[in-house]
Amino acid sequence: MRHVKAIIVVLFLLVVVVVAVQNYQALTTPINFKINLLFFKAETAGLPVFLIAVVTFLIGVFCLWIYGISERLNYRRQIKRLMKDVKEKEQELNSLRNLPVTNEGMASEGPSVTS
Repeated sequence: MRHVKAIIVVLFLLVVVVVAVQNYQALTTPINFKINLLFFKAETAGLPVFLIAVVTFLIGVFCLWIYGISERLNYRRQIKRLMKDVKEKEQELNSLRNLPVTNEGMASEGPSVTS
């Protein structure tokens, strides 16, 4: 299965390279961005389309990385809390197992046997 996955990744990268080579002219076309807010105005220099795509992709990867870290921290907190609950339940179970067995409540609940 690992070899099939590697072959698929290599084929995908090959397709990406072929598309990039065939569209080199379109990917290197510069684009200017303008920001016109009430308090801030700016314009970028001509940036190629592939650079914009790569930067956008990396921003997305960074955002997902931060989200993944927050999820991992939440799961760790949840695991610690659940482990604490398990430990408390085990202690309670062990204390109940160590109670002495008595016949006090059984005489009044069961049917009486008289001879």
